[in-house]
Formats: sequence, C-alpha cells, structure tokens
Amino acid sequence: MNHPHEIRPDLDQGIDRKVLSQLRARFLTLNQGRLARAMEGLSSRQQRVLNLLPLFFHVNHPLLPGYVSGTTPAGVSGFEPDAQLLAEAQRLTRSFSYKARRASPHQPIHGLFLMGSLGTLAQAEQSDMDLWVCHAADLSEVELAELRKKCLLLEAWAASQGAEAHLFLIEPDSFVQGERDSQLSSDDCGTTQHYLLLDEFYRTAIWLAGRTPLWWLVPVYEERRYQDYIQTLLSKRFVRAEDALDLGHLAHIPPGEFIGAGLWQLFKGIESPYKSVLKLLLTEVYASEFPRVQCLSLQFKQAVFANRLDLDELDPYMMVYRRIEQYLQGRGENERLELVRRSLYLKVNKKLSGPASQRSNSWQRNLLQRLSQEWGWEERQLTLLDNRSQWKVRQVAAERRALVNELNHSYRFLCQFARHQNADNRIGQRDLNVLGRRLYAAFERRAGKVEFINPGIAQDLAEDTLTLVRAVDRKEPGHHHWGLYNGNLGVHEWEHFTPLKRCRDLLELLAWAHRNGVIDSSTRLALHPGDSDLSELELFNLIGSLQQSVALPLSTVSEQRLLQPSVVDELLLLVNVGIDPLRHHRELNILMTTERTDSLSYAGVRENLVLTLDQVTLNSWNEVQVRRYDGEHALLYCLRDYLNSLGSGAHRPRLQVRCFCHNRAQAIALRVEEVFVSAQDLLGQRLGHRYLLQVEQHTHALELQPGAVEVITLEGNEALLDYLGEERLDYSPLHLDANALQDHDLAQVLPLGMPGAIQVFYRVQDAWADIHVLDEHNALWQQRLPFHDESSLLLPLQRFFESILFRRDASRPLDHLHSLGSLKILYYQLLPSGPGKARIAEPRPAPAMTLDTPYYDVQAIVQPGAENQVQVTLYCNQREYCELEHGDQLYAMVAREIVGQRRQAERYRCYITDLDLCDLLAEGQGSSIRYLRHKGELERALNEALAQA
Repeated sequence: MNHPHEIRPDLDQGIDRKVLSQLRARFLTLNQGRLARAMEGLSSRQQRVLNLLPLFFHVNHPLLPGYVSGTTPAGVSGFEPDAQLLAEAQRLTRSFSYKARRASPHQPIHGLFLMGSLGTLAQAEQSDMDLWVCHAADLSEVELAELRKKCLLLEAWAASQGAEAHLFLIEPDSFVQGERDSQLSSDDCGTTQHYLLLDEFYRTAIWLAGRTPLWWLVPVYEERRYQDYIQTLLSKRFVRAEDALDLGHLAHIPPGEFIGAGLWQLFKGIESPYKSVLKLLLTEVYASEFPRVQCLSLQFKQAVFANRLDLDELDPYMMVYRRIEQYLQGRGENERLELVRRSLYLKVNKKLSGPASQRSNSWQRNLLQRLSQEWGWEERQLTLLDNRSQWKVRQVAAERRALVNELNHSYRFLCQFARHQNADNRIGQRDLNVLGRRLYAAFERRAGKVEFINPGIAQDLAEDTLTLVRAVDRKEPGHHHWGLYNGNLGVHEWEHFTPLKRCRDLLELLAWAHRNGVIDSSTRLALHPGDSDLSELELFNLIGSLQQSVALPLSTVSEQRLLQPSVVDELLLLVNVGIDPLRHHRELNILMTTERTDSLSYAGVRENLVLTLDQVTLNSWNEVQVRRYDGEHALLYCLRDYLNSLGSGAHRPRLQVRCFCHNRAQAIALRVEEVFVSAQDLLGQRLGHRYLLQVEQHTHALELQPGAVEVITLEGNEALLDYLGEERLDYSPLHLDANALQDHDLAQVLPLGMPGAIQVFYRVQDAWADIHVLDEHNALWQQRLPFHDESSLLLPLQRFFESILFRRDASRPLDHLHSLGSLKILYYQLLPSGPGKARIAEPRPAPAMTLDTPYYDVQAIVQPGAENQVQVTLYCNQREYCELEHGDQLYAMVAREIVGQRRQAERYRCYITDLDLCDLLAEGQGSSIRYLRHKGELERALNEALAQA
C-alpha cells in the first residue's frame, strides 16, 4: 500500500522539478537530524573539528590548519560559510579573514560526506570520523599530491583536538568504475568490496557540504535503469550537473563481494567477535537473497520516497538489526538472535541497569531502553551485560560457545556460498583457506591443545586468589586430578565448590590458566598438593617457565605462516613435575655420592631418574599444546615424537628443559637437554640414521625408517574382512581373482578402489542400508544403518569426512594443497536395491550441504588413558562433557543434552560430526579407516544411551 505522501517520479510519464526538489529536501531534513545527533555525542572540541572541516577545504589560508600552499586545490561546490562558522575560525586564528569565492567558478571539491557510526545508535566517545572528500576528475598528479598532504595535516590537527579523523580522497567517475587504490573507511577491507561499501555509504553518510548524490533522486524501482534515469535528469536539466555527483547504483551486487566482506569480518571477529557479528549476519542475509538482494540502502531510500522519516527507525544500526531479526525469526534461530541482541547492546554501550536517576539521558539510551523492553530483558540480564568488563572464567566460557558457533557458522556459509555461486576462484579460495586455518588455529579443539576462551569478550580474567588442589578421582579409583578454585580455600573447603577448571595433569591446568590470563603476576595461589611432591617453590618456577616460553600477549599470526603447516617455535620440557625421583627410589638415597653420575643410569643400580616429562609447545599458528609422558619409556617416547615432529626442514624450535624437583634437578635437566640436542643434530644429516641411547641397563635404538612388507595367509570370510579393514600406511592396490567374492556386494566395490580418494558405496535394503567405505589407502570399513532417505544417510558421513580432512589439510603447505588438492570424497550407489546380488556401482553426486539443513554438532576428542585405555571428551554444540567429570555416565549425560535440544520428540540417530585422534597417532595422521572405527564405536555408545534417555 502506498504512503499518502509517497513520491513516484516516472521516467516514461515525465519528471517534475518540484517533485525532485521535494525529494532532495527530505534527504537533507533526515541528514540534518543525523548531523544533530552526531554533534550531540561529540565534545565541544570535536564539534569544532566537524564544523570547520568544510571551510578548510574551501579556502587556502596559511594560518589555518591543513595549509600546504596557495595552489592546493580548494573550493567546495556551492559552499558559503555563514557568520557563525567564520567567527569560529577566527577564534582559532584571529588574523583570518574570509573573501568570498563567487568570482571563481572552479570549485574542485565536489562533496564532503561523513560516513560510519557517527550520528547512529552505535556512536561512542571513541568513534572515529571517516570523511569522504569527493574531488574533480581533472586534478593533476601534483594537485592530488598536495590535496593528500592537506588531508594528512588535517588528520593531525583533528587528533590534536581529540578527534580521530580519517580523510579519504574519492574521484567519483573512477569510483563508479570500481577503481581505487586505497581503503575508503577505517573499517574497509580494500578493493574486494565496492557495492557493499557503497551500500553502507548511502545508508550511513551524512552530507556536510558540496553537491548531493544523484542516487537520492532515482526511485528504487528504477535502480536497474539507473544510468538511463540520471542521464535524462542531467540532459534535460532537471538537475544541474554542478549540483549533483554520481557514485553509482546498487542494482546488482556480485557474489564475490559477499565472500570478501565475510572474510574480512571473520578475520576481525577472531579477536573482536562482538563487533563483527552484526556485519557477518547482514552479509549472510544479503547472500541468502542472492541474486535478488534488496540491500538496506534501497530500503532506506524507499522509506524517504514514502516520507517515512523517523530518525529512530531509519537509524543505520536499527535497520541492520531489524533486517537480521526478520531473517533469524523466519528461520526459528532464537539463540543466534539473542547473540545479535547482546552484540548490539554491547556495541551501543549505554548501560541500562541501576537506578534511572543515576543514568544520563540520551536518545541512544532511550532507544536502547525501548528495544530491551521489546526483547523482554529483565534487570538481571542488563546488569550482567553492563558488568562485562568484570566477567571471569565461567561467564566468558559460556559466551565463547555462542560466539565460536556463530563464527564457524559464518565460515561454513561463506564456503558453501562460494561453491554454489562458483565464486571460489583461485584467489578467493586461497583467502578462504587462509581464513579457515586462522579460525582453526584460534578455535579448533584438539587433544592437548590449550583452549583460548577470551577472544575479545572480557577485559581481564585474572583472579586475585586461587586454590590449586590435587585430589583423588572418585569416579576412577586409583587416579588423581588437579582442580583450580576461586579464592583461598582450606584443606577440605574446596570439596564444596565447583572448580574453574579440572585436568588430569598439572601442566595442562597451569598452561590453560596462563594462556587465558587467569593466573598473572599478581595472583596469589594456595596449594594443596595431596600425595604429590609439589612444593610452592616448584609451582612458582613452573609458572615462571610457562610465562617465559609462552610470552603474552601473543603476536598476530602472519598470512605467510598460515600458508605453511604449523611448526613448533617454543618447546618447554618440564621433568619430574611434582615428583622427587629419589623419594620414589628410596634405595638410591644410600648410594648417593659426590661423584658425577648419569641421571638416566643413576649410581650403581642403573636407575633412570627421568620419571615424567611434560611438554609444552607454542607453534607458528599461536597454538599452545601440552602433552605428558610417564612410565618406563617416557623419555624415549617423548624423544621419538619430538624428532618425528621436526621432519627434514631447517626450522628448529627454541628448546628449554627445566626440572625443579627436590634432588638433582639441574643435573637431570642438563642430561635430558643433552639427549635432545644431540639427537636433533642427527636430523641435519641427510642419511637415514639410528640413535643409540642408554637408559637404565638397556640400550635403545631410535629409527625413522619405512615399514617392512608383510605377507599374510587368510582363511575364511571373517579373516578376509578383518584383513581388508586393516589400517595401511600407503595405498595398496587390490586385485580380485575372477571367482573371488562373486556373490558378495564387495565384488562391485573392491575393484573400484583408487588412490587419493575416499569412496563411499551404499546399497538400500528396504528399512536399512549397507555402507562400504574404501579409504585413501584402500582399507575397507562397513556399517549397516537405518534408512529414511539418501540425504539423512549420507550427509552425516560427508560432514564427518570434511571435518577430518580439513584438520589433515591444515598440516600441509597451502600451495602444496592447491597443486595436489585435498582427498576426493566419491559416492556410488550399488544397484539394484533390495535383496539379491548387486550388479553395478553407479556414481552419485556428493550430498548437498546447505545451511538450511539443521544438524547437531557433536565433536569427540579421544586421548590415551591409563592401562591402555582411552579417554573420551565430547563437545555438544560447544558444551564440554568429559569422562573426568561424568565417568561411566558420560554417554547418558550427552544423550540427555541432545534430546533436550531436539525440536521433535523422535529419537532419531545421533552422529559424530568431528573427531580428533592426534594423541593416539604416534606417527603421521592416521588413515581415514582409523577415524571411521572410532566414529562407529562412539556412535554405538551414544545411540545406546539415546535409546534409554
């Protein structure tokens, strides 16, 4: 329904100058309201900057800020300063006098526009001023150089007045063609965005002086005929050329722009996620509408044409929020919508909690108050958000889950959009891969990796006082764990509190606390070491060693380092943490002499004093990892893994070995360092090598050589299937005898095996389906599953493979990955369906993964445990469930969580979507068959628990 005052100028039926004048007046009325709001939020000195900038571009005067020379381009189209502005300039420079430029027709500064957050709901004291200086096309290089210098001088003057200003030169004709050599706002990602930047300009820009945009006068329904429309306006003199400038239209936005915008915001969001959430969601909204994108600037223009000039509803941030709100409500994604609301609230940063009498009044606070009431927020939630600067570990960890989910969702959306629109060209795909690695390094969970929980959520997580406790694990008798608690708790007090963090090993807990700033130089630690030998002095030294090896804050990872697999930069080995080896070898006390003895073959009884090693690494992607080695061969296994991690490259980490136990600490540390350095030096030799090491009374040889070929005789089908499913280190072709397996489905599967691919074969049998997978080394995995449709059968497997392949690809150089590619995932259907003999395997496309298909994210991390067992930790929608906390109730707890999250009561099957096994893999990364085996076992346990939930 048309608004009674809506203007609809029609190119075919004639255009009225009076109507055009009305339109321009509406835009200027709205503009004046926004400018007044911008001024309201500025200090008096910042207001002076904004008022005077048009004058400084209008005249060249040696006593005014920004003066370069008398020939610097000056003169703003149609601008004449009023008496109040001239008086303000004279207060700045008393000898300044203004001479009108009416006699000079040449006014090369065509327009001055302020864009960004000023005058919007999100304007803050620290908001910067992004000023577009639109100039004539005929300026010489010398004139342009002088104008650039003038802009720099004016930026410096603005800074002296307490205003952060960024001045950008724009030549409109070149801009329309997409030609520019620099960013055009302080939040601009460069030349990959043109139309989206123009969209932001048209809906946020505040006109200060000069010509006004022709775009204002073109109806939305004529946007696709924009060029014809403005040509008519100018050629028939409906609009004078000297009164308007053309920056282009928004009839079509190329798909690559959404990818560029998303990449930039994701990059920024890794460190400041709240600031990026709104723009990421807006990018998703636009991309989801492609190719019929109704961008916000067109919605804004439509409102002006309809004479709907409500400053609140046309506020740029309100428009962004309303558009996202409509999108997410339509998808039923209420958790994401709540995150958007929190992000907007924190972006505006006007506290609403506490007594109203203690809060200053402003239009921003009033509008935010109206929104919070609309959202149903109570005082408790407002107080929590207003105290974000004081958030500590628990609140930050909960918020991190939502933010990481959103960033990962946006990354998946961008990747899928790029594939669907064929926009992932070589450059775009490279950028996506680099960003994927950046997200992986920042947020991906892996065994032993220390999770960083505070990506720009709270200012400071440091605690004044903490209590560190070693306690008996009641869920696993005979085992212990370490807990970190708030406050100074007595010997038994801690039992009544929930720890901030609980870990099996001390160094894992200390590394987490250090990396996240929970423990800093001012934190006081109370220690309850249990039956360990850990002393306060050793604890102090352990924390000091961590602070030295993992020095905070970590520097930003360069793109160049992300192009290569991560390598260890810092390696800290801590020997015998919390253990005195001579107390554990009591008989050694009577044999101690002053003579020099080897810590690995100590005294006359040839005992090894290296009982445990805790390895802390910081790699080139800023990932901190912790791994513990104990038992009879702790040193050997640690040394083996260290040498394997170095490979044949020239890069070597900075190695530090520390020992703080009560007896012979320095001698032990020196001996271990000697072993590692001498073994490391062997890797510089290009020949295969063997390294002999004497530990206790045994001599050990470490070799890095290819495995041997093995010949196996098989008897019976079961033995054959076991053999076909064995993990292999390399691709092994399989040739079938003409009569082999002739009545089995595998007769169609096995001959099709190929290197460099994971091949999925499926055959539907009424209510169930058989799945056969040949991995990249030609090992076989089989599973029988309930069958509903092909999508629900294959999509979980596709998601799983993509997750493990992404992790695998992250360990390879990106250029190498581009040349060789990742493993292919190929699908085949065995036909005919139903009972009987399969006769053919027909290729099928990979199942389509779209963000409209909801699924529940379940990640598993499997690590070595005691007595040849494994430890399982599950993450459901970013929430952690571990055996350390839940024991044998782990799967039951996870099942209850999953059932509680489902919209329908139906107990359909649950799938593992991601799996990390890196701590189980002594060498390399393991083939896909190993991941599938663990996946099958975990899903079996989960689905049994689901059936009982």
